[in-house]
Amino acid sequence: EETEKAKRDPTTVIHIRAGGDLNITDLVVQSGLNIHGYDYTAVFQDVTPVLSDADLTMLNFEGILYGAPYGTETTSAPQELVDALRLAGVDILQTANTCTLNKGLIGLQSTLSAIRTAGIEPVGAFSTPEEFRKSGGYTICNIRGIKVAVVAFTKGVGSLGMPAGSEKCVNILYEDYYTNYRKIDKTRIQSILKAAESEKPDLTVALLHWGSEFNNTISKSQTDIRDLLFAGGVNAIIGTHSHYVQKMSFDAEKGQFVAYSLGDFFSNAQRAGSEYSVVLDLEITKPADGKAKITGYSYTPIFTVREENQPLK
Repeated sequence: EETEKAKRDPTTVIHIRAGGDLNITDLVVQSGLNIHGYDYTAVFQDVTPVLSDADLTMLNFEGILYGAPYGTETTSAPQELVDALRLAGVDILQTANTCTLNKGLIGLQSTLSAIRTAGIEPVGAFSTPEEFRKSGGYTICNIRGIKVAVVAFTKGVGSLGMPAGSEKCVNILYEDYYTNYRKIDKTRIQSILKAAESEKPDLTVALLHWGSEFNNTISKSQTDIRDLLFAGGVNAIIGTHSHYVQKMSFDAEKGQFVAYSLGDFFSNAQRAGSEYSVVLDLEITKPADGKAKITGYSYTPIFTVREENQPLK
């Protein structure tokens, strides 16, 4: 009888994993340099089992892919870096962040194209207003019968203003994103969430580049955005930008989760505390006759170290 019930009422469990910021700097670029060129496979080898052992894996890519010169000044990375991320198990890269417009719209278009060439889906930024319109501002992933909507927003684009006519090319949290970050763009956020909800996803995940750098304070603005997203149907909020690991909160009854910052997945790790980060694991359960829900979370601590022959690992 129990076997028959199991056949009638199968439960699907999936796991979504997320890392924090991958910051493109001189040392990060150099970590994959060898006599043959660039190869980052060994750089990510220790964390590959963690990233790849999930149904969907995502990071925040804080840089661009615009060719040489590479490194801190341009924040441009070699194609080989995102190729290695794909081999390590990364499926989605957040492209809405401080670096999105570092080479203008042409740089953005180049970056999105290079990420897709690697076999990874970029979220939060769009090559053209038409691409935004067609996408609705979100991405849908179907994972073993569970439909996951992924949205991404940034607090701003490095104190730059969006070029006229291209304001929708980046999902931005604030109306005053190039100055004070005080006026939440509720209309824009709600319209994107409404578009995602029209797809009737089982679960909605929001990747947020928000808060303040090297600061553990959670602002009133952040909690207002959190509440706005939860009210708009978001189930999980995964934050980046502070470079530190910040608090996580899980409401098991509502199935709502927020991680304010996962820290720096891979960066220079020069500021004390920024060498630590975590890879988050969210467990999502969907009974055949019920609704998908976040049923638990865990995380794997990771640590960035320098070795004698390689700047970072």
